[in-house]
Amino acid sequence: MLVAAPVLGPVGERVISHFGQLGHLEGFISDFVAGGFLVELQATKSQRRQLANKLEWIEARASDPTIVDVREQERVVPEDPYTTLLFGDGTARTCFVIDVSPSGVAVSADIDVVIGTRLAVGRSVGHVVRHFDEGFAVKFDKLVDPDRIEQAIKPTSELKLAATVPQSGDAVCYLE
Repeated sequence: MLVAAPVLGPVGERVISHFGQLGHLEGFISDFVAGGFLVELQATKSQRRQLANKLEWIEARASDPTIVDVREQERVVPEDPYTTLLFGDGTARTCFVIDVSPSGVAVSADIDVVIGTRLAVGRSVGHVVRHFDEGFAVKFDKLVDPDRIEQAIKPTSELKLAATVPQSGDAVCYLE
């Protein structure tokens, strides 16, 4: 990644950046160029594929006015993209959040889930609504306040679960 910057760090220095639709990118300075530096991104093959897909979509949308984003709510990439999936049987799995909106979340995890499966993503309860190459999408039971999205998907690893994921639309109760 080429970064235009007024200041330079030493080769090997860690760089953490956040770019709107592209999200959280990390890497190390690998070289210098006029007016900036190069960053060797630290990402898995899956994360690189997701980034390439996002870049292709952004480029296509910019060059073709017929491509429209029909989402009702704006999607964001969380600052910390790792969280916990909690299933009704009490099973917890770590996942990578691709993006999140007030109505749901797209996650990547090394598990197969059936459409309709009830679960909690962090502290937000919902159900699986679709699959895609990188993972699956979860629709939340209730809209999340846009100002509290990060908190809503915060991992539950430090929490004690006081109730399992409900099969109805009831709330999940957590004790800190």
